[in-house]
Amino acid sequence: MTDSLLSAPLARLEQRDAFIHRHIGPNAGEIARMCATLGIDDLDTLMRQTVPAGIRLESPLPLAAAVPEHEALSRLKSIAKRNVVKKSLIGMGYYGTHTPAVILRNVMENPGWYTAYTPYQAEISQGRLEALLTYQQMVIDLTGLELANASLLDEATAAAEAMTMARRVSKSKSNAFFIDEACFPQTIDVVRTRAHYFGYELVQGKAEDAAAHDVFGALLQYPNVRGEAADLSETIAAARAKGAVVAVATDLMALVLLKSPGAMGADIALGSAQRFGVPIGFGGPHAAFFATRESHVRAMPGRIIGVSKDARGKTALRMALQTREQHIRREKANSNICTSQVLLANMAGFYAVYHGPQGLRTIAARIHRLAAVLAAGLRGAGFDTGSKAFFDTIEAETGSHTTAIIESAAAAGYNLRKISATRIGLAVDETTTREDIAAVLGCFGIMADIDALDAHAAKTGGSLPSALLRGDAILPHPVFNTHHTEHEMLRYLKKLQNRDLALDHSMISLGSCTMKLNATSEMIPVTWPEFADLHPFAPREQAAGHLEMIEGLSAYLRAITGFPAVCMQPNSGAQGEYTGLVTIARYHASRGETQRTVCLIPRSAHGTNPATAQMCGMQVVVVDCDDDGNVDVADLKAKAGKHAANLAALMITYPSTHGVFEESIREICAVVHAHGGQVYMDGANLNAQVGLTSPAAIGADVTHLNLHKTFCIPHGGGGPGMGPIALAAHLAPFTADHVVQPTGGPDRPNRGQGAVSAAPFGSASILPISWMYITMMGGDGLKRATEVAILNANYLAARLKDHYPVLYTGSQGRVAHECILDIRPIKAATGVTEVDIAKRLMDYGFHAPTMSFPVAGTIMVEPTESEDLDELDRFAAAMIAIREEIRQIETGTWPAADNPLKNSPHTQADFIGEWSHPYSREQAVFPLPWVAENKFWPSVNRIDDVYGDRNLFCACVPVGDYEA
Repeated sequence: MTDSLLSAPLARLEQRDAFIHRHIGPNAGEIARMCATLGIDDLDTLMRQTVPAGIRLESPLPLAAAVPEHEALSRLKSIAKRNVVKKSLIGMGYYGTHTPAVILRNVMENPGWYTAYTPYQAEISQGRLEALLTYQQMVIDLTGLELANASLLDEATAAAEAMTMARRVSKSKSNAFFIDEACFPQTIDVVRTRAHYFGYELVQGKAEDAAAHDVFGALLQYPNVRGEAADLSETIAAARAKGAVVAVATDLMALVLLKSPGAMGADIALGSAQRFGVPIGFGGPHAAFFATRESHVRAMPGRIIGVSKDARGKTALRMALQTREQHIRREKANSNICTSQVLLANMAGFYAVYHGPQGLRTIAARIHRLAAVLAAGLRGAGFDTGSKAFFDTIEAETGSHTTAIIESAAAAGYNLRKISATRIGLAVDETTTREDIAAVLGCFGIMADIDALDAHAAKTGGSLPSALLRGDAILPHPVFNTHHTEHEMLRYLKKLQNRDLALDHSMISLGSCTMKLNATSEMIPVTWPEFADLHPFAPREQAAGHLEMIEGLSAYLRAITGFPAVCMQPNSGAQGEYTGLVTIARYHASRGETQRTVCLIPRSAHGTNPATAQMCGMQVVVVDCDDDGNVDVADLKAKAGKHAANLAALMITYPSTHGVFEESIREICAVVHAHGGQVYMDGANLNAQVGLTSPAAIGADVTHLNLHKTFCIPHGGGGPGMGPIALAAHLAPFTADHVVQPTGGPDRPNRGQGAVSAAPFGSASILPISWMYITMMGGDGLKRATEVAILNANYLAARLKDHYPVLYTGSQGRVAHECILDIRPIKAATGVTEVDIAKRLMDYGFHAPTMSFPVAGTIMVEPTESEDLDELDRFAAAMIAIREEIRQIETGTWPAADNPLKNSPHTQADFIGEWSHPYSREQAVFPLPWVAENKFWPSVNRIDDVYGDRNLFCACVPVGDYEA
C-alpha cells in the first residue's frame, strides 16, 4: 500500500474530494455489499430503477469540483473579510450583545444542542424542553402575561401572527387592523403583506389614535422606533373597550426596567429575544417571543411547552396541544408555522439564567445610563433630542449637518441611522462603552466630559419617569437565581444536554426531515465576527462579503434547481411555501387575473401546504391519490378542468410524500399549465433530486429549499431553518423584497412588493453552512450524496420489508430517499401501535422515525446519505428485534398490556427496586448486546399526553417537582 501511494499521481495524494467521503457514510466496499443485498450491480442500476428516465438530467451539475475543508474555509474567510464590521447604533430591533462564552461554546457550537430534532419524542428531549420552558417563563415574567410560546421566527412575522390571532379571538365585526406608524418599518412591511392576502384592511396612525378606529385588533410598539417609551394603558383600555385585541411589540431588555405590556392591559406581547445573547448575524436567526392571556391559549400560534407526568408520576415536559399542528388541521390550522427558533430561544433563556435578575437589571440600567449620557451631551450642544422618555434609543435633529455627521461616524467606526436629510437616530446596546459615547459625540463636534454627564444622569435618574418603571420583581424562579458562576452554568448545561438524544449519539431516521451530517467545518464560520456581528441594515458597501457569499450560494442553488432566480428572504420552509404562493398570486395579479385563487393540493401533501394556501387567500381543492400512493391524474385533470378559470397553483412534493418518484410528474405539471396555473414544488424531498433531476426539469415554476434539510443547516432542536425559494424567470420580479434594504437585482427589479421576513436575507448568519457544504462537495459529490441517500433508504426497506410491509414503492419496487413502513396490520393483531414502536426504539438508543405521516398508523424512515452501513445495520437490527418482541405478544408469551413495548421507554429507575414484569430487566434496557456499550438512558418514562392537556401548565415548576 505504501509503495503504491509513493508512486501515485500528485492529484490523488492531494485528496481534493476527501470531504465527500467524510460526509457520505458508506464507503465503496459497503456500497457494493448493499447493492448486492438489493440484487443489483451498482448505483447506476438502482438510479435507473428509481428515477424516471424522462426527468433525468442530461448533463452533470454546472458546479465546480470539490474543495478540501481547509481550502473552503480559507476561501470563505477571504470573502468574510470583505465585510466591514463597524459598531452599530442603528437599532431598529437589532442590537449588539455579548454572548456569554460558556453559552457560545457549550450550546451554540455544541452538536449535542444543534443536531437534535424537534422534541416530538419528549422522553428523549427533556433537556431541550426544560430549556424552552425556562425561556417561556422568562417571557412570561418580563411581558407580564400569563402564557408564552416556545418562540416564533422573528419579530415582524410574530407581529403578523398577532394580527391573525387577533382576528380569531376578537368579537368585532370589523375587517380592519390598526398598526402604530411608529412600529419598526420592517414589521409594518411584513404585516402589510400578510394583511393583503388575508383580505384585511390595514389602518396606520399614531398609537394614541388606535381607539378612534373601528378595528378588530391593534399593534403598538413600546418603546417605538423613535425610542419613545410611553404608558399605553389608556390607549389599550380604550381600544379593548371597542372590541379590539391589542398586541404590543416590545423589547425584553427594556422590560427589565419598564412597566410590562401585561400591566398595561395588553392582550399580546411580542418581539425579538436577539439582544439576550444572540449575535446580530446580518439579521438572524433570532428567536421571536410571543405571550398572551391564558384564555387565548387555543388560538396561539407556534409551539407551547407544557408540564405533564410520566408513567411513574414524575414531572415530565412535552409539547402541549399538539393537535393544533398543521398535519392535523391542515387548511384550518392557526398558521403554517412548523419551525421555532429553538436553539436561539435556548440561548436567550440561558442568557437570563446566567445573568439572573440582578445581572439583567445592571445591564439594562447601564444601557439606559449610556443613552442618557449621549442625549445629555447632544442637548448640551444644542441638538434637539425631544422630550419623551426613552430607554436606549434617541433621535437628534441635525439639519444640514446630517450627512457630515454620518460620514464622520463611519470614519470613526460607527454606523448611525439616517432617518431623513435632517434627522439621525442612535441606539445604545450592551456592547456600547463610555469610550464609544465620547467618540460618537465627537462626530457631532462635541468634546464631552463623560464623567460630568454621567453624574448628571445619575442624579436625575436618566430619562425614565418612576410611573413608567416596573414595580414587580422579575425572574424569581430558582433557575434564574442559581447558576451565575461559569462552573455552575457549565454543569447546568451539561445536565440538560445529557437528557437529550441528538445526532452526536445515533442516527435520527425521520422521514421528510433529512437529519444528516452537519460538519464542523460548515459550522465554524457562523461565529466569525465578520458574519456574526454585522447589522442587517448596515450600508451595503460594508456588507460586500456577506453579499458575495449570498450570491455565491444563490448561484449554487440556481445550478441545482435549474431556475434562474433565487430569493433568500424566507427564514423557514413554511415561510418559503408562503413566499412561493405569494409570488404566484402577484404574478396572476400582474396579468389582471386576480380571480385565480384555487390551489390544488394532493391528499398526501405536507400539512403546511394547505395551511399556507389559506394564508394566501386561496381555496384548497384536494386531489386524490391512487392505490399506489401517486397523484390520481384523472382526478387532477377533472379538478383542473373544473376550476380552469380560477386555477392559481398546484402544490406538489417531489419525490412524493409517499417516498416514490411519480412517473407522471411532467404530465401533472403540463395539465396545470394548460389551465393557466403555476406549479409550486415543495422542496422537502430535494435530497432525492440533487444531481439527478431538478424542479425545473420536472416542470415546476417555483420551489422552496429547506437548507436545514438538504443543505446541512442543523435542526437545532427544532430551529433555526432557512427556506429560500428558486423560481422561473417569469415569476422572479414578483417575489419578496424589503422596505428598508431592497434586495432586487437586475433579474428582479424592486416593484415595491412587500417582505415576508424581518431581515432582507432572512437568517443570513447560517447561510455560510450551506455555502461550505456545496463548496466542499462539488457537483459530483452532491450527486453521489443523492445516490447514496436513495441507496440507504432502499437498503433499509429491503432489510425490513419481511418484518414490516413497505407501503409504497415505484413501478420497479424501489423507494426514493425514504420509505413508509405499515404498522396497521401489527396494531390490528396485537394492539401495538406506531407510538409503542417509537418509544421502544428509545431503549435501543434510537430516535423514532416519523409517525403517522403522511399515512396514519405508519412510520416513515429516512436514513440519509450520512449514515454508514454499521449504523444502518444497528437500526435494522433494532427494528427486527422489536418485531420479534411483538411476536411474543402475538403468541401470548407476553400479555398485551405488560410487555417491553407498552412499558417503554425504560429508565434507570426501572433497573432498580422490585420487578414484576414477565420480561427481564436486561431485556428492558439492554435488548441487544451492543446497546450497553453506548447506552442512552431516557430521563423519564412514557409521558401522559392526556394529563398534560387536561391540566395545562406552561411555566417553570418548583425544582423539587423534577425530583419527585
